Amino acid sequence: MPTPPDTSKTLKLERYNNYLRKFHSTKLITASSKLLFRATLLIALILILFFTINYPPLSDAPHHVPPHHRLHHHSLLSTSLFSAGGSAAWEKQVRLSSTPRRTNGFSVLVTGAAGFVGSHCSLALKKRGDGVLGLDNFNNYYDPSLKRARQNLLSKHQVFIVEGDLNDGPLLTKLFDVVPFTHVLHLAAQAGVRYAMQNPQSYISSNIAGFVNLLEVAKAANPQPSIVWASSSSVYGLNTENPFSERDRTDQPASLYAATKKAGEEIAHTYNHIYGLSLTGLRFFTVYGPWGRPDMAYFFFTKDILQGKSIDIYKTHDQKEVARDFTYIDDVVKGCLGALNTAEKSTGSGGKKKGAAQLRVYNLGNTSPVPVGRLVSILEGLLSKKAKKHVITMPRNGDVPFTHANVTLAFKDFGYKPTTDLSTGLRKFVKWYISFYGIQSKTRKESQATGESG
Repeated sequence: MPTPPDTSKTLKLERYNNYLRKFHSTKLITASSKLLFRATLLIALILILFFTINYPPLSDAPHHVPPHHRLHHHSLLSTSLFSAGGSAAWEKQVRLSSTPRRTNGFSVLVTGAAGFVGSHCSLALKKRGDGVLGLDNFNNYYDPSLKRARQNLLSKHQVFIVEGDLNDGPLLTKLFDVVPFTHVLHLAAQAGVRYAMQNPQSYISSNIAGFVNLLEVAKAANPQPSIVWASSSSVYGLNTENPFSERDRTDQPASLYAATKKAGEEIAHTYNHIYGLSLTGLRFFTVYGPWGRPDMAYFFFTKDILQGKSIDIYKTHDQKEVARDFTYIDDVVKGCLGALNTAEKSTGSGGKKKGAAQLRVYNLGNTSPVPVGRLVSILEGLLSKKAKKHVITMPRNGDVPFTHANVTLAFKDFGYKPTTDLSTGLRKFVKWYISFYGIQSKTRKESQATGESG
């Protein structure tokens, strides 16, 4: 009987070949998985970058979404800038903008730099040779295109505005790491008395949480900056003493906006007491002028009069005229710069107080209240058009019927003296308004079209 062939070697060879096939197959699958993972990650990063760049701006955000939910998009974008490949270019812009050109010049962080008062103060500081870096979230409480126009104006004067939010701690910390600011002019806030009834959370987020976040970063900075910040005449609330003095009581706010500004003054006291921050609060009285805020009466009165719409003129519940201490923007800017010039250095270092620090509060007003009816009469004359007036009783929405500033203290400490009367200031505003919105050119085109059709 023949011996069966020896197949053991063949079996071993097949097993070995199977092992090799399985091994290479596993390696291929592993390599393919890694490649697929990396490709997926790359595609995801590309999509994130695409949507970041092409995501609709804040002005196009749906109106039913509260502004305090909308305003963080650009903040996140700014934060990504300094952590991404563009960090060097971004830091160069930040340093260049904040470097003073005059001997012993200030290096100032201006929050709310694309706002009304912020843009004017930034220009004034830059023109005298100080370094200025802006910070603004460009939210859409009012038309962001006006803020963008102010930004363009500042850019022409080499003022760079970082697009970000006060509540973005890492961004603020980065700014203070890059620049040893000597001063902060803190003007960013959620403004407006009536809007607080529609969106109260935006006031808490900006005026309280945002202010605390700024102070937290400033207290830890070395050196600590001196801080001048915007309070408001609204803190006088139900006070009946006239004119309003810094010595008058401010514990009866008539609106949530006023309450947040009063809270800011108490918070400032706390950070001054514990951390040695030098803090100066400025109570603004109805600031107006070119590049102003569209939510202010003089601004939308001008718009509505030109468009032939009726305007509401408020009377008090006892049928008295509502009056305001209208303060022209140039006078307020002088007050802000005067406060910065006389602000003493903070006494803390790295969050630890080393001595008593300066704590001040001042009124910045015009000292001559004007009835709102008189404001309308002046505008009628400047616009050569009668207003359609609708006189109504002032609603109980937190507005106060009368404001009048006593500025003796500001005059004594830094020579604050308003020089612009309402007629002169409104004439400058109307001239700017007509130019900015192209009113005269529109009127000419309309009249030419009427003439041609006739």
